[in-house]
Amino acid sequence: MLSTLLAFLGACTLIAASPGPSTVLIIRQSLRSRRAGFLTVLGNETGVFVWGLVAAFGLTALLAASEVAYDVMRIVGAVVLIGFGVQTLRAVRRGDHSWQDDAEPRIRSGWASYRSGLLLNLANPKAAVFAMSFLPQFVPEGAPELPTMVALAAIWAVYEVGYYALYVWFVHRLRGILSRAGVRKRLEQVSGGVLLLLGVRMAVEG
Repeated sequence: MLSTLLAFLGACTLIAASPGPSTVLIIRQSLRSRRAGFLTVLGNETGVFVWGLVAAFGLTALLAASEVAYDVMRIVGAVVLIGFGVQTLRAVRRGDHSWQDDAEPRIRSGWASYRSGLLLNLANPKAAVFAMSFLPQFVPEGAPELPTMVALAAIWAVYEVGYYALYVWFVHRLRGILSRAGVRKRLEQVSGGVLLLLGVRMAVEG
């Protein structure tokens, strides 16, 4: 059982280390404030746990089997990603400095940060299908499948909270450098552009 858990945590590390939309969004939100970054992490991991539960109950098999349902979610996910990207680039263009300490009232609310992480994860059909294929591999032989997969989904989400919290901490530690207007603007442009491109790719892929 211990060896299975260690293998599972190792796989979770590799998954979290793979760059994707969630990573980009977490870093972008962490540039605004440590609080915004961490709440975005919590929202994202709520989505991870939800997809884990859906996989445990076998509902993601329906998504994988239905081309129409998958395509609908794919288009919704693309719209969400493109929306985040455009929003970021527009904020850079109009010189939004809500990330500065003296502009705290303008920092996005905790709910908005949490919601952005949750929405981005739940709008990604690949996350749903991946959970369905990932979690069953680590159910020990003879173990009850449903409660074991629910427990694994919870461990997965909690582990990634800790992992991505390191991103938030690291960005905060570099705040002195990242707060320089030129650096900040360039990072916002890059993150917005990446989110936009990821959304376009999701929209056009089969």
